[in-house]
Amino acid sequence: MLQFNRVISITLLVVLPVLAFSQDCSFTLKGHVKDADTGSPLEFVSLFVESTGTGAVTDSTGYFEMDHLCKGDYHIVLSHLSCESKNAFVHLVGDSTLELTMEHTANVLSSVVVTSKSDNKTTQNVESINQQSISDNANENLGNMLQSIAGVSTLKTGSGIAKPVVHGLYGNRLTILNNGITQSGQQWGNDHSPEIDPLVANKIRVIKGTSSLEYMGSNLGNVVIVEPKRIYRDPHLHGRAHYSLETNGRSHGLNVQLQKYNPKLSWKINGTLKKSGDQKTAHYFLTNTGDQEANLALQFEKSFADKWFADLFFSTYNTEIGVLRGSHIGNLTDLEEAFHREIPFYTKDSFSYQIDAPKQKVNHHLLKLHTRYLRDDAQQFNFTFAAQFDNRREYDVRRGGRSEIPALSIQQFAYFAEAKYQRDFKRQFRLKSGVQMNITDNTNNPNTGILPLIPDYLAYETGVYLIGSKKVNKSFLEIGVRSDRINQNVVAISRTLPREIVRYDNVFQKLGTSLGWRYSFTDDLLVSYNMGLATRNPAINELYSFGLHQGVSGIEEGNLHLEPEKSLKSTLGLNANIRAKLSLDVLGYYQRIKDYIYLDPQKEIRLTIRGAFPVFEYKQTDAEIFGLDFTGKYQINRSLKIKCSYSFIKGHDLSNHVPVINLPSNNILSSIGYEFFRPIAIGHKKLENFTVELIDQNVFEQKNILPEQDFVPPPKGYNLLNAKLATDMQLKKQRLRFTLKVNNILNESYRDYLNRQRYFADGLGTNFILGIGLKF
Repeated sequence: MLQFNRVISITLLVVLPVLAFSQDCSFTLKGHVKDADTGSPLEFVSLFVESTGTGAVTDSTGYFEMDHLCKGDYHIVLSHLSCESKNAFVHLVGDSTLELTMEHTANVLSSVVVTSKSDNKTTQNVESINQQSISDNANENLGNMLQSIAGVSTLKTGSGIAKPVVHGLYGNRLTILNNGITQSGQQWGNDHSPEIDPLVANKIRVIKGTSSLEYMGSNLGNVVIVEPKRIYRDPHLHGRAHYSLETNGRSHGLNVQLQKYNPKLSWKINGTLKKSGDQKTAHYFLTNTGDQEANLALQFEKSFADKWFADLFFSTYNTEIGVLRGSHIGNLTDLEEAFHREIPFYTKDSFSYQIDAPKQKVNHHLLKLHTRYLRDDAQQFNFTFAAQFDNRREYDVRRGGRSEIPALSIQQFAYFAEAKYQRDFKRQFRLKSGVQMNITDNTNNPNTGILPLIPDYLAYETGVYLIGSKKVNKSFLEIGVRSDRINQNVVAISRTLPREIVRYDNVFQKLGTSLGWRYSFTDDLLVSYNMGLATRNPAINELYSFGLHQGVSGIEEGNLHLEPEKSLKSTLGLNANIRAKLSLDVLGYYQRIKDYIYLDPQKEIRLTIRGAFPVFEYKQTDAEIFGLDFTGKYQINRSLKIKCSYSFIKGHDLSNHVPVINLPSNNILSSIGYEFFRPIAIGHKKLENFTVELIDQNVFEQKNILPEQDFVPPPKGYNLLNAKLATDMQLKKQRLRFTLKVNNILNESYRDYLNRQRYFADGLGTNFILGIGLKF
């Protein structure tokens, strides 16, 4: 009996571990992959199972099937030609079926992938840049990243400072949202870039609208939205890293993002480091044009049951930017000569990372707390509080060793609170409403030793809005109204001697309305029409500027008698897809602005103790701005595609019968690309989504301007040839992406009308950009 028990024990010791570790590996995972936009099946989608190294490929119906899977957790990587790779997390307990979608961009080319489609929640035109395009262009700032969108340009001061321009409007007239919060800083300056790291975003949207009622700010219809994505509901640690290297400026950039989902508290961290030195035109270095950045963003999320969600977001953006040394001139004679020199003053023959005066240092911090409560399936409440701190210092070339004392030093605190309510009624009617408040405290540092360019002020703004939308058969209708009240308490220093403290109390009332209609003839053909009324009060700089704005190398003078702008804008859009080969996006717009405020170059060059500078004065007129955005895409065959975008814009000063200045030049961006729809084998590895693109950028000469409206004539038009190679590679649980871009292949010399540096120097010469991305 004892011997029998020993046999049983030994048998159990041998068999039980085998039974414990053996699993039922007979499960099947199957499903379909479809286009997220059209619902069409996607063929040749590769599905890779990281833990097993196996996978499947979809057939012509988008169907896939994977057999002999065990019970457990699986990470699946989906990749497809012209699609951003996608991760799927599956907890497998038996035979399962998945219905997956991918954002397909097969008809889209150029270095930045732009998707333009009808947003089911609005009638206004919305275009977006996806995560892969943001990563592929990680070397660019926000302004430069957006300029591949038709109707979007950039106002630059050199290449390191770029402001987005949408339908000719920028700065005070363009609202930029950073994670749902209106960016607050010194956006009035033409040399002030948005203090936002675009690599924090998973998507960047541009609303080319008529009256964006939902967002607080001074916009006249157009909005740029930088959107971080919610944390992916996967309990494992995931992340991505991207390194970029540029030959022009010898720039290095590194971005790292880590995230992990946890039911108790989910978190995400994103960090960016960049450093660049003197950049180079086709023939000479641009002395003192280096820059460096150090940015960080933290995101926390928590769900309380199924109805209550809260998130906390913090970001810090820190940069130092050099301004071309040759743009700061000491006397009138040299300034006149600088306007006509081929090579700027103070140009050195060697490269340097050194950043000296003139330069800018900017720190911007954002803290946001948001919570959402779902009362039921039809109603939700959103509450948001945010605080921002912006610290801007601009350094001039000063005598007596004082160049490290800022000539302009401004600190701004901004506080924002918002309560929103949304309800879906029967018969597809939706109502959105909100109450918002913003407080801005702007203070100059008195230790600069120079009179401040703009005064100290405290501003209070409150706003309410109501938007209703309804779907009726094939039509979608949207109507809304918004009202704002602004109180400004301004403390200025008098312009005349003896200097005195002067106080101003301003009250402005703003009203905005919008009406939109969209009609879908079919899923592939729709038209839309929008009309909106918007009001913008004069900004502090437009009213009270007085002094040298060294970042734009000019003296700016405000106008105390400015009235609020009143804008009426209409847009008419067409979106068509023909037989899955040809797609057309057309948007025409007309905007009439009464009391349009603009910075007018005077016929005066003023000599000061800081040098000789041109004088600009804020003036007001009635104006009209109209244009056309066109994008056409044609898929010749499965691999070969072409795209063409055309942006036309023109403006008239109706009061003075002259053109509106500082509008973008008309331009055409065209590209042809070849994409290998089957992987290319290299040893045991495969290059997936291998793409070759040739991009042509043609900018016309700005002829809608008179010689007496500027200090020098507009530069001639130019044509730049660019190229891009891109491919992906799967490495077990990691995925690599390689990009190689070449800008200005022919090393052309050119100057751009909207680049304030054009008065003194050429644009950038040839630039090779290498990018290496890793996802895990």
